[in-house]
Amino acid sequence: MDAATAPARWLRAREKEENFPVALRWLPREPRRHLHAVYAATRLIDEIGDAAPGDRVSQLLALRAELAAMWQGHAPDDPVLRMLAPAVTACALPQDAFQELIEANLIDQRVNHYATFDDLLGYCRLSANPVGRLVLAVFDQSTAETVALSDQVCSALQILEHCQDVAEDHAAGRIYLPLRDLAEAGVSEASLATGGPGAPACRAVIRLQVDRCESLLEAGAPLVARLTGWARIAVAGYIAGGCATVRALRACDGDVWSNPVRPRHVDTVASMVTLLGKATVVSQ
Repeated sequence: MDAATAPARWLRAREKEENFPVALRWLPREPRRHLHAVYAATRLIDEIGDAAPGDRVSQLLALRAELAAMWQGHAPDDPVLRMLAPAVTACALPQDAFQELIEANLIDQRVNHYATFDDLLGYCRLSANPVGRLVLAVFDQSTAETVALSDQVCSALQILEHCQDVAEDHAAGRIYLPLRDLAEAGVSEASLATGGPGAPACRAVIRLQVDRCESLLEAGAPLVARLTGWARIAVAGYIAGGCATVRALRACDGDVWSNPVRPRHVDTVASMVTLLGKATVVSQ
């Protein structure tokens, strides 16, 4: 089942795969609808870039043109983009955020590894950080400060997902773990398929990325206190999902090969309560 034939069902299936709640049930209907629509559009872009049969570059460029046409008042043909259209108008969503996401997927067609962690963060500036800007726009709470904090959170969430998907990415011909870290740990690229005979070293590289992501989440966590109303609750859910994923990756000692690593719901809820409690104290 794909986005073109059943967008609602496709969307529900993809949302269940995420480490964080895409649109908390507690939120009012309107922002929930807009968040679902934004998420569906971002996943559509990724689906084309990662798995579409045929010429993915041409398909991404066609989607780029259709998205641009939306901001010029043209009704889109794609059912997922039709879901997005009301949010574009109601929330004044930034077109450049979607264009950057498409650019990240175009990069994926020609770049399959990153030398350093800083290089990976550069990729996240296109592949992940625009999503945070879209969420802030949904709640009309975009400022220079909130965007900067959001960028750190989004980069962390993206890299944590890369850690979970090492074998899957390797099978697709991509390596998101920094090559310098692999080399310093003595990990061969081939061993990323299964963890290999160098399993302890492979796990050490994962743990290093998890430590870095935890630092990014901690640096971005003050975002919760900078937001108000439903935005605070929604974003706390995203950060909490990241914190729970950090805990899950630590619990398995970086072994993402033996079994799928997923955050526990109870850990997400506990982190969310903590984040909201701290934000309340700070904002008083």
